[in-house]
Amino acid sequence: MPTRRTAAGSLLIAVLLAATGCTGSGETSEEEDTTLTVWTTEDVASRVDAQQAIMDRFTEDTGTEVELVAIAEDQLSSVLSSSAAAGELPDVIGALSLNGMNQLSTDGLLDSGAAAAVIEELGEDTFSPRALELTSAEGEQLAVPSDAFAQLLFYRQDLFDAAGLEVPDTYEAIETAAKALDSDQRAGIVAATAPSDSFTQQTFEQFALANGCELVDEDANVTLDSSQCEDSFTFYADLIRNYSVPGNQDADTTRASYFAGEAAMTVWSSFLLDELAGLRADALPTCPECTDDPGFLAKNTGIVSAIKGPDGEEAAGYGEVVSWNILNDASPAAEDLVAFMMSDGYQDWLAVAPEGKLPVRQGSSGSPTEYADAWQSLEAGVDTRAVLSSIYPEETLTALRESTETFKRWGIPQNQGALSAAVGGQFIAPQIIAQMVSSGTSGADAAAQAQEEAEGLKADLGQ
Repeated sequence: MPTRRTAAGSLLIAVLLAATGCTGSGETSEEEDTTLTVWTTEDVASRVDAQQAIMDRFTEDTGTEVELVAIAEDQLSSVLSSSAAAGELPDVIGALSLNGMNQLSTDGLLDSGAAAAVIEELGEDTFSPRALELTSAEGEQLAVPSDAFAQLLFYRQDLFDAAGLEVPDTYEAIETAAKALDSDQRAGIVAATAPSDSFTQQTFEQFALANGCELVDEDANVTLDSSQCEDSFTFYADLIRNYSVPGNQDADTTRASYFAGEAAMTVWSSFLLDELAGLRADALPTCPECTDDPGFLAKNTGIVSAIKGPDGEEAAGYGEVVSWNILNDASPAAEDLVAFMMSDGYQDWLAVAPEGKLPVRQGSSGSPTEYADAWQSLEAGVDTRAVLSSIYPEETLTALRESTETFKRWGIPQNQGALSAAVGGQFIAPQIIAQMVSSGTSGADAAAQAQEEAEGLKADLGQ
């Protein structure tokens, strides 16, 4: 879980770099010229082993050694600071979120020219246009997008069918279903409300974007006090107050409620898909029907990848595009490694966790759907492995794979990724949501508070 920090603190790394005059690992010694240092935020042990195996293949092909270091993303800022002071920055950081990427850009650590060169080599037209847009700023390609996970609204298809309810892909349909299915035994919906949790930010941000609530306008003015934002705050808080469960809700509690059959809807990432199918022993579905049929929930769950509010111009999806980030003064071999990971090593990279690694490079120039096709045949799961296509219908997987093109994010299209990262890091929206649910703060007051706090962060960033 990210820790609270001041926006001004984001400049620490740049200051350290200026003070120490340090460079990336590629220039410090002849020995290090033959070794790449790669940090990854995919820090689960089994995933680290899988990544190491792919990079060992790169070493076999090129002779360049790779030192892989796993770092939890919420520790990245402090590790970067200490490494900058010691002159031991990596060549590449992989599996980094958009907020993390924008933080590196703000601190002046990214070699955007190297990222652009890799994409040009592989073929710009082989990448998802939206993924390239989200990993760019002011016409510069900051990093090489590698994969994505989608945020989805999961709903009990069997309960919806029995009640004659519409697919919950609009504010109106979601509220109607939550009201109709809410009871003493089952919540209409469970969604994140924890005040210091990025999961709450992610969930609310999708609902906000669905209603046309943007962090800033095209002139970079903060717009969280707009009527669209006021209505988004009101809708989300009322939905939770009226049709959810008491107490702060996070990723663990919302999953547990849905898996127990105690919620008709929940909002979670696509990483839920293997767990929903009973492929992870420490997160098994526990609904009454699941005792006799562990796959009951997977068979009876529908997904929505994009939602539309009454004031939204189009349905909005939300997801996280993670990327390969090449740092300044990295060894020239860094570009070769990233190109390898996005070509010869790409299928194995997606196989690390296919339920949460949607391909943002669909194929190569010679085989335009090579990686998209391969993704559908990959096995997901932890303790039990199964091909996703053996569990979920074709239309579900197609919708999931194509969901990346509906991704929207606060601030990034307006070249305000640094502000977006700061707003998310300070948990402005999550804390306001928690206040609204517990004390009944109005949507107007919530929007005004969000506006004031975001404007303060923008000033701290010197914008």
